[in-house]
Amino acid sequence: MHVPILSARTGWHTDELLRALAARGHTATIVPYESLVARVAPHSKAATLAAGPQQLLSAPAVLARIVPNGSLEQIIYRVDALHWLEERGVKVLNSPRAIERCVDKFYTSALLREAGLDTPETVVCERIDDAMAAVREMGDVIVKPLFGSMGHGMVRVSDPETAFRVFRALEMSRAVFYLQRVIEHGGSDVRAFVVGKRVVAAIERRARDGGWRTNISLGGEARAIDLPPAWSDLALTAARVVGADYAGVDLLPASDGTVHVIEVNGIPGWSGAQKATSVDIAGAIVDHLIATICD
Repeated sequence: MHVPILSARTGWHTDELLRALAARGHTATIVPYESLVARVAPHSKAATLAAGPQQLLSAPAVLARIVPNGSLEQIIYRVDALHWLEERGVKVLNSPRAIERCVDKFYTSALLREAGLDTPETVVCERIDDAMAAVREMGDVIVKPLFGSMGHGMVRVSDPETAFRVFRALEMSRAVFYLQRVIEHGGSDVRAFVVGKRVVAAIERRARDGGWRTNISLGGEARAIDLPPAWSDLALTAARVVGADYAGVDLLPASDGTVHVIEVNGIPGWSGAQKATSVDIAGAIVDHLIATICD
């Protein structure tokens, strides 16, 4: 079996997927999203989608990794290409629907709440007056980019004057304001890595120097843990809610004993989790992909 891996770039994660596929007797090619060419020919019944000589519609599956930054037109075209493949019988992992749900933090938060999962109080708006009202109501908030990952761009504010300055700066870039009430958590959270119907790895992430940012990319430390069954159920439910075949689910145990689902990452990295747990996560993803195609 030959599996195209759509990605913004090559690197450790694509190398791991190539290794895991080769170890199981399969081949793969890294395909930049920018190389996609769709054709609607006069005498053809359907459009084609190719990357160089490779016809993607004939592939049994496509692994979709990081969608590169671009204009609105570019992003829509790339995601629509994934939809086109999936609707014509190509297994896309993760599905474009799951990617769309996870990349938009508002969409994820709303789905988690509707599924009955605990998630922090959240306000999403476009006007500064509405964002300021939310700060005054909630008191201590985390301001996050609506689209973003690895903890970049997050700001914690409790002072209205500071909040106004933050919002004014964000307004210049025409950002949407996404605010979550702070949950006191003692400087640590949990990342559960879900593949299929099981949690294959879990780590506790602890903030550096007693801060509140636990992301490994920002200096957080990770250690392997065994999740309680109830926590595993939360992670599995969260991944199922967004429709992800595999996902990084962030859990935040609060001081009152409540476990909140903070985010679900539909294009997760796993280098930190793999290093801490020694689990072959790329292998688990590939095994799940093969099993899904063979079902």
